Amino acid sequence: MQPGPSTLPPYTSRLLLWSFAIGVIPPLALIAALAGKSLYLLTFVHVITGGTWTGFDIFMGVVMTRIMRSLDLPTRVEVAKRLTPTTFFILPSMAAVAVTSGIYLAQMESKFDLSSPWIIAAGVVVLILTAQGFGIFMPNGVRIFIELAKRKPDIGLIARLNMRNIRLAGVQALLQVLIILIMAHLAVY
Repeated sequence: MQPGPSTLPPYTSRLLLWSFAIGVIPPLALIAALAGKSLYLLTFVHVITGGTWTGFDIFMGVVMTRIMRSLDLPTRVEVAKRLTPTTFFILPSMAAVAVTSGIYLAQMESKFDLSSPWIIAAGVVVLILTAQGFGIFMPNGVRIFIELAKRKPDIGLIARLNMRNIRLAGVQALLQVLIILIMAHLAVY
């Protein structure tokens, strides 16, 4: 039996392309900050990417969780069809640049001491965030794309995967607030 044509919505490729185009900006800004050896620009890149990433996760975990619970299944799937490609490249880019720029900042400010309990704590939080991002978020996004491309997608599975990502964003937000507390301690001491 021949597989049927893709049922991905026509706007999916546009949203993915937009996500990729926006997702390229943070790494380019990081490269510019590092090439220019600009502490100011590196700090800006770290704060804007980290703040945007954290704000997005707080919004998803607090607001979108409640909204999605109130929607019927087909409407949840319609949200997932747009949300997944829109965030697919942007969020990993923000996260990776926030973490990388944070490490460079700590090194530039002579605070990257691997024997410091604060740096170790930050490292543990970053490892958890990274494992969640690349071990759960991204695979769920790919699974949503695969399911959407089927002739008869399982809308229940799509809704569950999307809801799992939205709830996990709330967990990420808590971890990001924790790392902000750690960074505040490092900045003062």
